[in-house]
Amino acid sequence: MRRLFLAVALAAALLGPTAAPARAEESAAVAATLEKLYLTAFDEALNRHASLQPDGTTYVSSGDIDAEWLRDAAAVMEPYIPLATTDQRIRETLRGTVARMARYILLDPYANAYWSNYRVAERKFEVDSLLYPIWFAGRYSAETGDRSIFTPEVKRAFATVLRVLRDEQRHGSRSHYTHPDLGYRGKGNAVRYTGMVWTGFRPSDDPAHYHYNVPDNMFAVVVLRRLASIERRIFGDRKAAAEAWGLSVQIRRGIERHGVAWVPGVGKIYAYEVDGMGHRVLMDDANVPSLLSAPFFGYVSTGDQLYRSTRAFVLSSRNPYFYAGKYAVGVGSSHTPRGFVWPLSLVVQALTSDDAAEIERLMRYIAAADVGDHRLHESFDVDWPERFTREDFAWPNALYAELVQQRDWGAAR
Repeated sequence: MRRLFLAVALAAALLGPTAAPARAEESAAVAATLEKLYLTAFDEALNRHASLQPDGTTYVSSGDIDAEWLRDAAAVMEPYIPLATTDQRIRETLRGTVARMARYILLDPYANAYWSNYRVAERKFEVDSLLYPIWFAGRYSAETGDRSIFTPEVKRAFATVLRVLRDEQRHGSRSHYTHPDLGYRGKGNAVRYTGMVWTGFRPSDDPAHYHYNVPDNMFAVVVLRRLASIERRIFGDRKAAAEAWGLSVQIRRGIERHGVAWVPGVGKIYAYEVDGMGHRVLMDDANVPSLLSAPFFGYVSTGDQLYRSTRAFVLSSRNPYFYAGKYAVGVGSSHTPRGFVWPLSLVVQALTSDDAAEIERLMRYIAAADVGDHRLHESFDVDWPERFTREDFAWPNALYAELVQQRDWGAAR
């Protein structure tokens, strides 16, 4: 019955009130594909990628790369939060996810990926990697009422996050982090203090060019406010709460003063990266946080004029990673070949849209990405979907499941 409802509801969402027979047949086929994608995505993220460990934690693999990225782990588990109030197994899995992420942060807060045996897999400092665990823990607790996840170990991990963010506000004078992929003997290109937090790498795992990544810092503003609430209400630590809130204010001020650019024919938009010295990169990338995703994580509303202008730029040929082809139109990444769109960005575009026609079009692009295995891959060729990267990538599938749950066709399941 649930499967039948989902298929019918998806078809209704795609068809609208009237449709010609040929269009109805096409839409029914698209809806059937979307249903299969959803069922596979919702099943596999939990049952294939997440595994409870003997130490009571949950290891969340990114997919065909058997390591845990903090960002991916939080995003992959997030769609299951609403079920945690009634399903004991899911509740234990999500609790274990928080516990393991905290241990990883305490092991090395500058790493972005870890092996299941608590060894560092990759040490690319990405600001969002420190933010996602707090984002996830805050949402889990708020929706379930479960405060048991906030252990002394988690408290120490959150304190470590605050310390690192403070240090990276003044990277040149306070940070000891280096990486061989960055210029200037591993320290990265020069920056000037703005209030924003320095990052070595983008959410795509590629080196930043100018090291104040604006979407990362937007996400930081939202997450630090959530952390301030956790510190005050749950830990009773007013000093840490004030520090988190104050840091969020400094970062937001830095974004609005230094992270905005004027583009002829478009107007004021948010830049993707800046250095505080007048240099900037105007683009967007499929990985979240992205400029496109700013309303999804709550930095701005979808109706905010500066966001609307930025969105228009991102979804145009002025964005060097925007691609249009026979089967899809959307945002790709410097991480994958030119002409390859990421399903992740298509889902984000749908999550941040109020336009029914745009959402319908995006759902068709998502359906076109299914090459028969009923999985969304990392990226695919806009003119030949059978050309794709990564056989098994959990993140876009989990986010697609969240999209289906949030939209009208998933509300009555």
